[in-house]
Amino acid sequence: MSLSHPTRFVVSTLGALAVTAGLATVPAHAAPTAPTGSVAAITDHIAARLAGDLADVARRAGLLSTSTRPVPLARAAAGTTLGRAVRDADRAVLAAKGLPQDGTSLLTVRLAHADMAAALDRGVAPLVASSPADDEATAVTAYDRAGHRVTLPADRVPTRPVYLVEIDTTTALAKGTQVLRSALSQRGLSPAALAPASGYWATKLTSIRLEDDKEPWHKGDSEIFTITAGFGLDGKVAVDTVQLPYLDEDGKTYYPNQLLVHFSGYKYNLADIVMMEEDGGTNYRDLALALTQALLTIVDGGAYIPLVNAIINALPDSWWTDDPDYVDSWYTLATTTSGTLRGAAGNGTMTVTPYWVAPL
Repeated sequence: MSLSHPTRFVVSTLGALAVTAGLATVPAHAAPTAPTGSVAAITDHIAARLAGDLADVARRAGLLSTSTRPVPLARAAAGTTLGRAVRDADRAVLAAKGLPQDGTSLLTVRLAHADMAAALDRGVAPLVASSPADDEATAVTAYDRAGHRVTLPADRVPTRPVYLVEIDTTTALAKGTQVLRSALSQRGLSPAALAPASGYWATKLTSIRLEDDKEPWHKGDSEIFTITAGFGLDGKVAVDTVQLPYLDEDGKTYYPNQLLVHFSGYKYNLADIVMMEEDGGTNYRDLALALTQALLTIVDGGAYIPLVNAIINALPDSWWTDDPDYVDSWYTLATTTSGTLRGAAGNGTMTVTPYWVAPL
């Protein structure tokens, strides 16, 4: 989702009436569907099966518990129908995200909200859903035991218990940044890994706060990462990524004391930062290709050129719905930059200080 891009999600007339009512069963054709092969389509398919024909075996396997902590679906026994369905879906998810087929399982399920546990204890039949492909969606499609689609409002927590099928975005981001760095390095767009004998300057992130992490009730904790760009020692644009795994909640200030920018591999003492969120559907190979196509055309003219706009403009329009969400950006951080910095989009505030990395 973008702070400036219009919503690209359209609710059907019937779906809109269901949202007004708070809960409604609708025909399958009335709900918007995600593109075939997308992460959203894969998780939606698994959600429908967990609600229907695989519900009993999933419950016996301990996948549908009263905990809001994500449970890996890969816990399902490999030889069962559920196990085979999960493993097929996991392979499809890895392909959709541009990640290597190394056997990693990314599919999880959790109870959407702690307040729903009491209803489960009373015997209320749960629904199963996956998050829609658009954070700005006004409705969430869930499934009941009979396989009917049930429309839920996206802006408030349902009273009926809902299990959510999701992607383990922590693992996805860790593997995705490896793919991204490798792809950029192959194209000469990574900063040189230098540790000068005399030491070098870095920017240390001492505190950070987000006003809106773009996460509605049907999303888990956010997984924030930054794309840092400057000019490498060879004059080409150089891109690096940094994960901020602690940044889970909006409206909360964190004090990580994390090194955010290493200037040892940059030609100038300036760099730009774009903060993004891994939102489940990110294809990291496509992200690397988009960044490569945009940044390889920028030539060092002997003076620093801000790179934030080039990075943002490189992202396809579809990525402003769910894939990585744009969070905020900061222009021209210098080796001497210190103090509290408000992001260009007004969503993030961070405090930084110069940090001298001394040699061993």
